[in-house]
Amino acid sequence: MARDIPNRFVEFVTTHNRIVVVAMLLLTAVVAGGVTQLDLQSSGDADSDAFGDTEVAQKSEYISEHYTQREDDPGNTTTASVYVREEDGNVLSKRSLLESLRYQREVRDNESVNAALASEDGAVGVSNVIAKRAAGDPAADLDAQIEALDAASDDEVERLVSETLAEGSAALGLLPDSYEPGSTTAESRRITFEFEAADTESGVAQPPADAQRALYEAASDRGGEGDGGDYFTLGEFASASYYEQQSTDTIELILPAALLFILGALGFAYRDLADVVVGFVGVVVSVLWMFGILGWLEIPAGMTLIIGPVLITGLSIDYGLHVFMRYREQRGADEGVGAPMTRAVSSVGVAFVLVTVTAAVGFLSNLANPFGMIRDLGVGITLGVVSALVVFTTLVPALKVSVDGLLERVGFDRRKSPLGTGRYLRPVLGAGVDAARKAAPLVIVVALVAGAGGAVAWTDIDRQGYQTSSEVAEWKTELPGPLAWEATDDPYYRNQQYVEDAYQSTDRNQRTTTVLVEGDVTDPSALDRVADGVDDAQDSDAVFRRGERAEVVSPLSVMESVAAEDERFAGTFRDADTDGDGVPDRDLEAVYGALYEAAPERAGRVVERRDGEYRSLRLLVPVEQGLEVDERATAMHGVAGTVEGGPLTATAVGQATFSNAELGQLADGIFRTMLLALVAVAVVLAVGFRLTEGSATLGALTAVPIALVVGLVLGGMYLTGTPITFVTALLMSLVVGLGVDYNIHVSDRFAQELDRGRDPVAALRTAVTRTGGALLGSTLTSGGAFATLLLHVSPQIRGFGMLVVLGLSLSFVVSVFVLPSMLLAWSRRVGVASMTGRQGVDATPDD
Repeated sequence: MARDIPNRFVEFVTTHNRIVVVAMLLLTAVVAGGVTQLDLQSSGDADSDAFGDTEVAQKSEYISEHYTQREDDPGNTTTASVYVREEDGNVLSKRSLLESLRYQREVRDNESVNAALASEDGAVGVSNVIAKRAAGDPAADLDAQIEALDAASDDEVERLVSETLAEGSAALGLLPDSYEPGSTTAESRRITFEFEAADTESGVAQPPADAQRALYEAASDRGGEGDGGDYFTLGEFASASYYEQQSTDTIELILPAALLFILGALGFAYRDLADVVVGFVGVVVSVLWMFGILGWLEIPAGMTLIIGPVLITGLSIDYGLHVFMRYREQRGADEGVGAPMTRAVSSVGVAFVLVTVTAAVGFLSNLANPFGMIRDLGVGITLGVVSALVVFTTLVPALKVSVDGLLERVGFDRRKSPLGTGRYLRPVLGAGVDAARKAAPLVIVVALVAGAGGAVAWTDIDRQGYQTSSEVAEWKTELPGPLAWEATDDPYYRNQQYVEDAYQSTDRNQRTTTVLVEGDVTDPSALDRVADGVDDAQDSDAVFRRGERAEVVSPLSVMESVAAEDERFAGTFRDADTDGDGVPDRDLEAVYGALYEAAPERAGRVVERRDGEYRSLRLLVPVEQGLEVDERATAMHGVAGTVEGGPLTATAVGQATFSNAELGQLADGIFRTMLLALVAVAVVLAVGFRLTEGSATLGALTAVPIALVVGLVLGGMYLTGTPITFVTALLMSLVVGLGVDYNIHVSDRFAQELDRGRDPVAALRTAVTRTGGALLGSTLTSGGAFATLLLHVSPQIRGFGMLVVLGLSLSFVVSVFVLPSMLLAWSRRVGVASMTGRQGVDATPDD
């Protein structure tokens, strides 16, 4: 029988326990040496076709290839913003504007800034625009701007401000969204510096670090009423103190709560300090092994640094509970320490191997993921699972035997009762067996319906791409002493919140969505449909507007602006409008041709002409950024839907629609990965149980609850409002790795009890109350630790915590209250006849 194979090894571990402890600690020192070689970065690359086949991505490439971009579109450049704010003053006063020009001159004197600027002008601010008008020279340099603005009177500056910042001015983008065009007062404004992008390890374009430092330090050195407003930046140097404080807050709020939960749950489960300490040693060693092996194999740690320790800690605690609880069961009244530990590890060893193999299958299924960081995560977690198996079948049993032997020699009695056998927990854990005995088919049907309902809820779960909210609940800031979340007091946090609420992004891709119109764009109805789309955008709450109308750029808006400047085109434009509604509806090919002749650059932004034919049109719609991704994407798809019809198709291309398309494709990939993992797990369990218990069907049945858990987790996400983000979607495959553990332990113990000749109900009751006690302790410990992540301010971390808590708690519920009905139904049909009468190695004492 396959269960006999590891017995000699286990016997060696428990018999030569001191040798094993010393050898494992020496090996740990060697393996842990790899931690110094650990690559802390992540494989941030994605396969070239990861998202390239989404319609939105394809249309985006099409737009880039066939449309003229704005002349001021950056190439390999990036911007850094400096904000000027004066809450009770006016940042459009002469004094404030002049001070901003002097600030620019100060930072331009810094060689790091001057050398990195992408153009001679370097900076663009309201102060520059006003000063150039005061100088009467659009090309005036900074010294000339300062001289002209200094010479102007306050009244003259006020007049220039009102005229320059009128409706439609490009400079309005430098002012908060609440600014009324033409007003001579504002509480804040920003100055943008355009730099040559620096190379970064993350691949994200960033200004050179020295230039960012110079802007930050110069801004920090000035501010207040005498300097024309408070100056601040939001770059890496401004955020350093905030993130440092956030890390401190996390340690002071989350870590104590997590340790309290873990220690409290372990204290409840073990009721023994020595066992808690030995178990913790195993946890620490398992995590060290995982990172050490990653370091020696030169596999990037990336996300494994964050997710790995918590997952392996949970799994290690689970392994420890099973070893210790089974040891407590095995030890007779007059027995020593070694023999019962041998039987305990032998009896759970096969389950540990099956858990390790199936969990590894679940995690390694991520090798099919297009993201390198997720592939690395799958490998890293698998190494951690294997490490936990080795540690908890060697070091921990040997250390436990050594510690108990020593304590008993000095007079301490080390006999303890296992969790789940007391008068309070036993009936609770046994409720699943009672339900199985009375109505197993009903339990199974209800569970399957609930799981299917959860899977159906997948389509209704909120999708948010990346959760970026940084709001902190007020109660977290009011906790006493060091427990309070103090990062919200950092100036960076307050400034960031203000900018997010008050300003549009400097990134055009974030603040604008393109609607690409394809088909027969010369059809007489084409521009009428474009006009309908513009009207729909004007009525949408998701569209950004300053004043009464949103500045939607479309073929019609460009035609109207060109017609106002070019009388010849104006005639063509009017003649093509047969119904007087201001929209050309005949001979559109001639209208497009006249537009290209009058203003080719502007025409090329909204009308595609290729090989003498007009192929497509596009609209540029400004979008509100304070909305959720789903809301923005829905609104933009709605605008595209209004334009689409007849000979035209329309596609919305923007950050929100990108996120939705990519998230949809990623979700499809996750489902394929989970399906692959479930099938592989079922095969592994069928083979494993066939070799160890003589029943492949029992192994296949053990995999069914895992699919049920996945469905229930989806339902739980819907009920708790946990959105599908890139993070939670990627981690869904980990639910398979988490859910498989509990079911294997229950099925394996059930099979062992049947081997001993017990009837199915008695076998189930022993399996659920004895093994279920260890599962309860594991759930309380790991689930409680992960639940503390719900205290964090980051919605991404809270979503991860909620996902794991749902996975752990629902896995426990299904294994203890649903799986018994499945096992009983199985045993009544095929199980008992194939297994009764066979003798196992387990000699568990009778209840």
